[in-house]
Amino acid sequence: MATSRQAVDKRRVILDAAVRVFARQGFHTCRVSDIADEAGVAYGLVYHYFQSKDQVLDTLFLERWDVLLDAIRETDSLDLPATEKLAAIAGFIIESYRHDPDLMKVIIIEVTRAANSFGGAHIGKISEAYELIAGVVRKAQATGEFRTEIPAEFAVMAFYGALEQVLTGWIFGLLDQGDEAYEGAKAHVVETICRGLAA
Repeated sequence: MATSRQAVDKRRVILDAAVRVFARQGFHTCRVSDIADEAGVAYGLVYHYFQSKDQVLDTLFLERWDVLLDAIRETDSLDLPATEKLAAIAGFIIESYRHDPDLMKVIIIEVTRAANSFGGAHIGKISEAYELIAGVVRKAQATGEFRTEIPAEFAVMAFYGALEQVLTGWIFGLLDQGDEAYEGAKAHVVETICRGLAA
């Protein structure tokens, strides 16, 4: 049992180190040895758990994206107006950045915006989040909460695109950060999108 726990811990140490290295150096310019050095482990140990640095990035993305998908599903299952559901989803994404900005930087820069590489490989997984959010919008359109002339798919792109752009602004130091900025962003994104969708 202790060996299994140690294995999980070492794997987590490597993943956490990879986040720091990818965020600091960029995925394409770093080497597996940089991850090993950051983690304080032997170079070969990284290959014991991961076939390549690509697999490390895949793992980081899939872990976090699955958490996002679960959060969207859980939010959609609540008996709330769609505006409150979208506010909760926006809040979850912004809180994810507040909690771990390096990981969110890696996911946005190296995966969701990397259309020719990781983004392309994970387009199905990324689209799954869009489809879940579109489901929230469609239900609100069916009940009359949101107007129907704006396609749900377009509304989702505007909603998620706005969130991703705000996070990108924080990543590159183009927007103010801090508690007030984070709370303001949650409200502004939802107000901008939902006011446009309101029936």
